[in-house]
Amino acid sequence: MKKIIIFFLPILLLTACVDSLDDYNVDIKRPSVAPPVTLFSNALKGLADTLTSPNVNVNNYRLYVQHWATTTYLDEPRYNVTARIIPQNFWQGLYKGVISDLNEAKRLINADEFILPATKDVQLAQIEIVEVLTWANLVNTFGNIPYSEALDPEKPLPKYDDAKTVYDALLTRLDAALPKLESGGTPFGNGDLLYQGDIPKWVKFGNSIKLKLAMIIADSDAAKAKTMVAEAAPKVFTSNADKAAFPYVSTPPNYNPIAQNMNPLYSSRQDFVASETILNPMNELMDPRRPAFFTTVDDKFVGGKYGFLNTYSAFSHVGDNIIDPTLEGMILDYSEVEFLLAEAVERGFITGSAAEHYNKGVTASILYWLDNIGVPAATATTAAAAYLAQPKVAYATAGATWKEKIGFQKWLALYNRGWESWVEWRRLDFPKLLPPTGGNAPAGLAIPVRMIYPINEQTLNGANRSSAADAIGGDLATTKLWWDKF
Repeated sequence: MKKIIIFFLPILLLTACVDSLDDYNVDIKRPSVAPPVTLFSNALKGLADTLTSPNVNVNNYRLYVQHWATTTYLDEPRYNVTARIIPQNFWQGLYKGVISDLNEAKRLINADEFILPATKDVQLAQIEIVEVLTWANLVNTFGNIPYSEALDPEKPLPKYDDAKTVYDALLTRLDAALPKLESGGTPFGNGDLLYQGDIPKWVKFGNSIKLKLAMIIADSDAAKAKTMVAEAAPKVFTSNADKAAFPYVSTPPNYNPIAQNMNPLYSSRQDFVASETILNPMNELMDPRRPAFFTTVDDKFVGGKYGFLNTYSAFSHVGDNIIDPTLEGMILDYSEVEFLLAEAVERGFITGSAAEHYNKGVTASILYWLDNIGVPAATATTAAAAYLAQPKVAYATAGATWKEKIGFQKWLALYNRGWESWVEWRRLDFPKLLPPTGGNAPAGLAIPVRMIYPINEQTLNGANRSSAADAIGGDLATTKLWWDKF
């Protein structure tokens, strides 16, 4: 009998701590509350996925900037934004897939009384930087958006806030977050899929975002832009090693969404080829990035006609390295930063040499892409120097204005980053892209300068959406945003 008592004693002791049989019904492999670091990681993936995806139901910006042409469908390169739910998916991808997770991560951190104040500061700063960037992506896509009342369960029909007011608030939030990175606390570590808790790189990332957001308003608020650029410029990216890139892996669901949509291992679709709009000038300049950007047809790089149907086998395709499931999802890179600095010098926001920053931007792009296909750094450096020596590339002779010089080379460097390229094309107005004309192309096509609001907003939040549309001059793809002055 004693043996029986001893055998059951641990069970009796365990059950004494249970208040209800519900306490047994806990699946430890499916926690009901995700820790903040998991939410942060998931938000980073959501941001990278939305910006990187080539899916025509989510992200058509590679088509709008004419890096790619299509083989089967013409709605996208002819700017039909209602044939699919593109606005809805982009909107939800950022609101639901990024900002919602970040807000919950913040709530949990703030509610945890056992986290040291300095650690709270640095982790909240990491979250804030990513959230500011995400809000900026929304406001620079749609204009006026739900912001102050967004994601509030007590306000299911949130009002839309003025885009400039939101933007100014984001800049203030970013300025408040940056000093907290250096609070001395413990940052997100392994769950920080951009920098693994490397705070000096987060400082560079945050300031590079500040530079970027400031330059976007350079034509509409030069004084504020100049102040912010001068503050950020000494602390931004200084090499390709500083880039903010999401590290996709080789297996679903954490592989690059380009592979999901275009790699023959995962998809039989053959929807895209290179556009002649980008390949023709690259061919003329013997651009060394072509093997990284595209495949060849009979050893030649051949672009399809933009805005018209193209036979897949007759034209260059997206490079094999780009459809690799492990290709990183670029959020911000060094090349982009150097082009911003070149522009800042030309605008008189900072001192220095615009040509030097331009050369660094071009070189950084070439080094990055050639490294991506296994070209040794020394060979890539030589190729970059030869490319820059050409009269149509050299800063002194490349174009009539600095906007033309920087705009064209930045458009090339932002290849495979369609949304970012679309923002910069709207802002700099170079290169001079034209909508499809002739043949069976409808008359009067215009490249979108804004994405229309999701249809769900029209049906579920109609009054607020209607007010927002009236405030910006109409819910149209041709309505320019407040900073797009030219």
